[in-house]
Amino acid sequence: MTKKIQAAFCASIGIVLCLTGCVPHKQIYQQPQMPTAPAWRSGLLSEQTPASAAVTASAPAATEVKWQDFYTDDKLRQVIGLALKNNRDLRVAVLNVEKAMAQYRLQRASQFPGLDAVGSGDAYRVPGTMNQSGTGSYVSETNKIGVQVSSWEMDFFGRLKSLSRQQMEFYLASDQGRVSTQISLIASVANQYLIVGSDLEYLRLAQATMESRKASYDLTRQSRDRGVKSDLDVSESLSLVQSAQVDLVKYTRQLNVDQNGLEVLVGAPVPAELLPSGLLPDEALKDISAGMPSEVLLRRPDILEAEHNLKSSYANLAAARAAYFPTIKLTTGAGLTSGALADLFKAGSGTWEFAPQISLPIFDAGTRNSNYKIAQVERDTYVANYEKVIQTAFQEVSDALNGRMRLLEEEDAQKAAVKTLSDTYRLTDARYKSGIDNYLSVLDAHRSLYSGQQSLISTRLSRLSNLVTLYKVLAGGAQ
Repeated sequence: MTKKIQAAFCASIGIVLCLTGCVPHKQIYQQPQMPTAPAWRSGLLSEQTPASAAVTASAPAATEVKWQDFYTDDKLRQVIGLALKNNRDLRVAVLNVEKAMAQYRLQRASQFPGLDAVGSGDAYRVPGTMNQSGTGSYVSETNKIGVQVSSWEMDFFGRLKSLSRQQMEFYLASDQGRVSTQISLIASVANQYLIVGSDLEYLRLAQATMESRKASYDLTRQSRDRGVKSDLDVSESLSLVQSAQVDLVKYTRQLNVDQNGLEVLVGAPVPAELLPSGLLPDEALKDISAGMPSEVLLRRPDILEAEHNLKSSYANLAAARAAYFPTIKLTTGAGLTSGALADLFKAGSGTWEFAPQISLPIFDAGTRNSNYKIAQVERDTYVANYEKVIQTAFQEVSDALNGRMRLLEEEDAQKAAVKTLSDTYRLTDARYKSGIDNYLSVLDAHRSLYSGQQSLISTRLSRLSNLVTLYKVLAGGAQ
C-alpha cells in the first residue's frame, strides 16, 4: 500500500510540473555600478592655502578611527557617551533591529516541520433501533495518542527559503540603519556642543565689548562735562553701549536655547561640569584622510542599508517566481489507537498516517504574473534608490572636503581682517583723542572691529563643524 501511495504521489508531481507552464528566468543579484566620478570633487587649492588645509594622505581613514579617538576632548566624549545611552531615536533603532531579527526567526521557522503531541478521546452511544445485529444499544469508544506533523510545506522550489532570505536582508538593513543613526547622533551631539561653545564665545565678546564701550562712554561724558566734547559725542557713545547690551541679552537667550537642544539630543540633563567653556581648540578633533570613492562609499551604513534592501527585493522576486511551481504539503503522524482506554498501550495498537498534498492553480486570472511584475518593479525601485543614496553620499563627501579646504582659507583671511580692523580702530581712536578726527570715525571703526570679531567666531565654528561633518560622511563613528 505504501508503494502505491508513493507511486501515485510521484505521478501527481509529474503531471503538475507539466501544467506549470512558462516560468520566468531566475534573477541573480548583481551589484549596480557606482554612478559617480572616480575621484572626489573638492576643488583646487590656491597658492595661498596653508599646507594644513590639504587632506593629509598619511592620516588614517575615518572608518579606522573610533569616535573616542577622533574627539579628543574628554568632556565632549562623556557627553557623546551619555547620548549613546539615553537618546530615544537610537533606542528605537535598536528595537527595530531586535524586531527584524524576531521576524527573520519567525519566517525561518516556517521551513521546518512543527511536531505536536496530540491526544483525543471519542465516545458515543448507538441506540438499539440502529443496531443491525439486534443486540440492543451499545457505546462506541475511540482513544488516540501520538505525535503529528500538520500541513508542513515541503520547500522543494525555494519559496520559503527565499522569504527567509528576504527577512534576513531586512534584518541586516535595519542593523545598518541603527549604525547610521548612531553616526548621525554622534555628529549631531558634537555639532551642538560646538554651537554651545560658540554661544559662550559670542557672549564673552559682547560682555567685553560692552565694558569697553561703557568705559569709553564714561570718559566721553566726563569730557562733555568739562566742555571738551559735545552732547552728540555722548549720544553716539551711548548708542554703542546699548547695542552691546542688546547683543548680550540676545546671546544669553541663544545660549539657553542651544543648551536645551543639546539635552534633547543627549536624552538626559547634561551636568554643568561637562558643558564647554568655549569653542574647542583645533587639536580636539583628530585628522583623517578621505580615501577613494570606491573604498569609502561602500562602507557607509546608509549605502549598505540600501544594498541589503536591494538584496531583499531579489529574494522577494525569487519567492514570486517560486509561486509558478506546485505547493507540496505533508500531514503525517504516528501513535496509539484503541477502542478502550485500558487497551491503549497494549501490543498491536500502533497506528500511522501519511497524507501528502500537491496543488497548483491552473487558472488564477494572472495573479502570479501580477505578483511577479510587482516584485520586478520593487527590485528596480530599490536599484534606483541604491544609486541615489550613492550619489547623495558622493555629494556630501565632496562638499565636506571642499569646505575643509576653503574654510581654512576663510579663517586665515578673517584673522588678517580682524588684525587690520584692530589696528584701524587703535589709530582712529588715537587720532580722535589728538583732535584730528571726529568721534564718528571712532564709532565706525569700533563697529567694524566688533563685526569682524563676530565673523571670526562664526568662521571658526563653521570650520570645526565641517570637520565633524567630514568624519560623519566618511562613515566615521560606526564602531
